[in-house]
Amino acid sequence: MKRLWLKGSMIMMALAGFYSGKAQQVLATFTLPQVQNNIAAPVSVDLDNITGVADSSLVLRRVQGGKRTVVPFQVEDGYHRFLWWTVKKESTASAEKQVFELVEDGGINTQAAPTILVQNQDGALLITDEGKKVLQYNFNTVYPPKGVDTVFRRSGFIHPLWSPAGHVMTRINPRDHYHHVGIWNPWTHVGFQGKTVDFWNLYEKLGTVRFSKFIAKTSGDIYGGFKALQEHVVLPKGAADGKEKVAMDEVWDIRVYNIGPKMWLWDFTSSLNCATPDPVLLEEYRYGGFGFRADSSWNNRNSKVLTSEGKTRKEADASRARWCMIDGDMYGGHSGILFMGYPTNYNFPEPMRVWPENMNGRGDVFFSFSPTRNMSWPLSPKKTYVLKYRMLVYEDTITPAQAESVWKSFAHPPAVKVTLR
Repeated sequence: MKRLWLKGSMIMMALAGFYSGKAQQVLATFTLPQVQNNIAAPVSVDLDNITGVADSSLVLRRVQGGKRTVVPFQVEDGYHRFLWWTVKKESTASAEKQVFELVEDGGINTQAAPTILVQNQDGALLITDEGKKVLQYNFNTVYPPKGVDTVFRRSGFIHPLWSPAGHVMTRINPRDHYHHVGIWNPWTHVGFQGKTVDFWNLYEKLGTVRFSKFIAKTSGDIYGGFKALQEHVVLPKGAADGKEKVAMDEVWDIRVYNIGPKMWLWDFTSSLNCATPDPVLLEEYRYGGFGFRADSSWNNRNSKVLTSEGKTRKEADASRARWCMIDGDMYGGHSGILFMGYPTNYNFPEPMRVWPENMNGRGDVFFSFSPTRNMSWPLSPKKTYVLKYRMLVYEDTITPAQAESVWKSFAHPPAVKVTLR
């Protein structure tokens, strides 16, 4: 991955058309005929289908009438190169077109500190947006509070998740559920080699999930994040032969996007594989998979739940939804999270586990997308199984219409028409 951006006098030169004294060549025009999302969303095109020009020689410009404005972009390197930038609806006209030009011009791009920065910090990976903390991935083992059974130690989870105002939104090792760790993704009843293993309820001492290694780390001006390998470990008590072993390998792909102030937008992608020649069965159970335990500041008096199907906290549990919005009062402000599922996820729209309003006597908040809530999920060796989620973290509140717009930009990104020049 390479970062490319312009600033200061370079932008002024670009607007004036003086790119290092070299003649510019427009390589392609990108047209987005109907940008419906009014909150910024990432879009991409396959760069290798457009040009073989080196990334460092490219400039992206927004075309509005006779005006051309340089916009930031980022190139993702892989089997193919993808060019990423962000767009949003700018007026009430639903048919408004947005036009961009990709230009070859050598020597203008310079390196600078990226907007989205990923860095190691005290046994964790911290992601920041213009210096503000977004989320932390704990790859070192985190132990429970002193005096609590160390069986609840855990690695490979997200905590804290911060609000744009800087408030911690997640909670770990609460006394009611010591195994809850912010945002995590274990499975509860798992059939493996003739036994049922529980990777969620650590007190059972049957299984756990551990960080193994980083595959990639990326910082940039459009997005930053990481890929990490995690192992779903069967402990001796849960193994048919009494020996510890890995049942499933999982890759987390976490990506935080730069969409402007007062909001975070980030993706959580889990890719699961059988780690042995034996199949795995994620058995039907009321919770398991992607989980979120909210900070204790939220309760049944100051927070609310609303799903894409119009269900509130009273009716949301066990229902299915494309998205679920949770927000509430938090440390003198009001913050929220929009959880979104992807159409190709297993059992989409996915059932959810939403704690009832009287949980722990005060209405503590827990949310989970649980694709195995009403049906089992068989995993076969040599295959990969992917779950994709997107979260919008915001201050104040958003409307159901905005939530639907953001989900649509995730599930069905704006179509980019590419015209080669």
